[in-house]
Amino acid sequence: MDEDKQDHVDRILAQWRRERPDLDVEPMGILGRLKRLGTHLGREVEAVLLKHGLSTSSFDVLATLRRSGAPHRLSPGELLEMTMVSSGTMTNRIDQLEKAGFVERIVNPDDRRSVLIALTDKGFATVEEAVGAHVANQQRLTRNLTAEDKAAFDRLLKKFLSDFE
Repeated sequence: MDEDKQDHVDRILAQWRRERPDLDVEPMGILGRLKRLGTHLGREVEAVLLKHGLSTSSFDVLATLRRSGAPHRLSPGELLEMTMVSSGTMTNRIDQLEKAGFVERIVNPDDRRSVLIALTDKGFATVEEAVGAHVANQQRLTRNLTAEDKAAFDRLLKKFLSDFE
């Protein structure tokens, strides 16, 4: 898109500036664009993952197990920490993934009172294929940005995110 061309958010901002000239609506533009971008990107990511029988939440768990390295198993607490969801949500995700045959609960060999969540062969194969498609999709979604744009955008997003994390 031509940087000088007005978008949907510009039209909303113009309306607010007309109706409430006393308000500084610049942050509304930034946050509005981030929200719209998140919606568009979420749809694109979900479409690719669905082709592999996964939702974004199930992919999140499988990818966390995969990137943890061999033997691709973590405690429920470690999964919680790495995915930032509630314990009830995580339990539900694990239950669904276990029913689908992607993960299994195994007794922790270091502490028989606890369990580890492990990728099954099916889960490993599925996430291997899905992560390749996911990364290719991310490349496609960012292809209109130059390397410099990507670096600047990443730097600014990291700076903004640091206020919240």
